[in-house]
Amino acid sequence: MNVRRAWLYSALLAFVAVLLHRAGLDPTLVSAVYGSQANSTRPLPNFRDLVKQASVAVVTIKTIKKSAFANLSASVRDSPHDEDELAELFRRILPPEGNRRDAQQSAFGSGFVVSTDGLVLTDSHLLDDASEIWVRLKDGRSFKAKLLGKDALTDVALLKIDAVGLPTVTIGDPNKLEAGDWVLAIGSPFGFDYSVTQGIVSATGRALPNEYYVPFIQTDVSINPGNSGGPLFNLAGEVVAINSQIYTRSGGYMGLSFAIPIDLAMGIKEQLLTRGKVVRGRIGVSHQVVDEAIAQVFRLESPMGALITEVEPNGPAKKSGIIPGDIILKFGGATVTASHDLPRFVANAQPGTVTAIELWR
Repeated sequence: MNVRRAWLYSALLAFVAVLLHRAGLDPTLVSAVYGSQANSTRPLPNFRDLVKQASVAVVTIKTIKKSAFANLSASVRDSPHDEDELAELFRRILPPEGNRRDAQQSAFGSGFVVSTDGLVLTDSHLLDDASEIWVRLKDGRSFKAKLLGKDALTDVALLKIDAVGLPTVTIGDPNKLEAGDWVLAIGSPFGFDYSVTQGIVSATGRALPNEYYVPFIQTDVSINPGNSGGPLFNLAGEVVAINSQIYTRSGGYMGLSFAIPIDLAMGIKEQLLTRGKVVRGRIGVSHQVVDEAIAQVFRLESPMGALITEVEPNGPAKKSGIIPGDIILKFGGATVTASHDLPRFVANAQPGTVTAIELWR
C-alpha cells in the first residue's frame, strides 16, 4: 500500500470512529473490519512475462476467398431460431466490413503453433470458401499454408506451413478452470496484430444454440472480429481454449465470449492429422431436455439426463433395447447432467466400440 492510500485509510477510520463515538457505539469494531480489508488487499496479476513468452507462438491468418462476390467475412451467421433472441445474437467472430471490395477478397483471423514443424490450430469458419491461406509469424515471416482438415461441428481447423524449429504454445488443462480464474487472449482484433486482452472465466460447459459438440468456456475477455482462432491462456501461460464465438448486438465486444476447450480441440487435431476428417459415433436416437416437470413425472430426484423421444429402426440404440421414454443418465461412465451432454459423449465414442449406458425406465 502506498503512502497516499495509507493516509486515506487512516483518515476514513478516524472519521468513522468519531461518528460511532457520537452515536454511542464501540469504534474499535468497525476499525477492526476496515483494517482487515485494507491489509488483505492484493495486487492484480502482471501479464507482461506471460505475453512475452506466449506471443511468439501466436500467428495471424489471412485467407483469400474464391469469389469477390461471395458472402464473405463481412457477414455474420444468424441462428435459424428466430424466436430466440439469444440464438439470433450468437455470431461467429469475423473481420469487420471495412472497404467492401477488400472485405470480399480477404479475411483475417488468428491461430497458434502446436508443433515445431509448422502445425497451426485455428477456427474452421475462418477458412470457409478460402482459395489461399497465409500464416504470418511473430518474426514477420509469412508462409502459404496447407489445410490438413477442418471440422465445422467443433469449429476447429488444422493448417501446415513449411517451417521448422518454430516456437510452440504449452497445452494446459481446461478441466481445471473455474469461474473467476484469470485468462488472457492474444490475437488480431480489427487487424491490430498481437493485441492482448484479459478477463476472467465466467462459466464452463456452456451449451449454445445449435452447438451440440462443444462445452464452451465463457469469459468476459474482450474478443472482437479478428480474434477468431486465437489462443486463450491461463496464468501459467498455457493454452486452455481457442476463441470461437461472441455474443453481440453490434458485431463487437459486449462482455460475453466463448472458447473451445483445448483438450477437445487437440483431439480433433489428431483425427485431422491422421485421417483428414473427424469420425464420430452415433446411436440413432432423438432426445429432449429433462426439466423439473418431467423429472417429477418420472420420479427422478432432480432434473438430469436426456429423455429419448425417438429410436431409429435398426440403429445401435434399437438393437440395444433402448425405447422412447427412457432417460439416459450415464454414457460410457460419464454422467449426462443435461440433455446437451449426450451428443458430445456419443460423438466421442468411436464407431464399432461397445459402450455401457445407464438409464432410467
